[in-house]
Amino acid sequence: MTVGAVDCSPARLGPVAAAIKRGMDVVGALVGLAMTAVAYVPIAIAIKFDSPGPVFFVSERAGLEGRLFRVYKFRTMHVTSPASGHKPAADDGRVTVVGRFLRRSSLDELPQCYNVLRGEMSLVGPRPEQVPFLDRYSGADRRRFDVKPGLTGWWQVNGRKQPMYEHASDDVYYVDHQSLRLDLLILCRTVSAVINGRGAV
Repeated sequence: MTVGAVDCSPARLGPVAAAIKRGMDVVGALVGLAMTAVAYVPIAIAIKFDSPGPVFFVSERAGLEGRLFRVYKFRTMHVTSPASGHKPAADDGRVTVVGRFLRRSSLDELPQCYNVLRGEMSLVGPRPEQVPFLDRYSGADRRRFDVKPGLTGWWQVNGRKQPMYEHASDDVYYVDHQSLRLDLLILCRTVSAVINGRGAV
């Protein structure tokens, strides 16, 4: 399913670079899923003991060319929490105790490796956007949908805390400068942020 008409330009990566990027995605996704399998039981137990609700958070997002798909994460918020385009603040009551750890360590993102393996996402790309905010994009900003969304991206490694739709310029920057070198830079910065505990709140 596609929401709205998205004027998407051709991929900026050449066929060889695109094949390498997909290879990186598959290898990275398999490693991530292996980590998910190992960590699933302790994380699931911790989530269940911390607050009532499911282990996974499932949400519909817009990806390449505006096509809708479901993303999977470990649940980090109370099930009664209202949806918001803002990232939770450090003292946000919507986030559970275990959720704070999962978000800070980025472990909550691991299940999205399934989306990467399916080809709905890439390791690096724009943030997969929430459906209610799609109508906020117009003109050049909609070029963020020219490529697959990513587990991490230029917006994330630059420490943005504002709503995603207010920083479409970061995603457009990635689209306009997409390269394997930029992907590797973003991945290295992401690893550094995770190791130093600078993930999401």
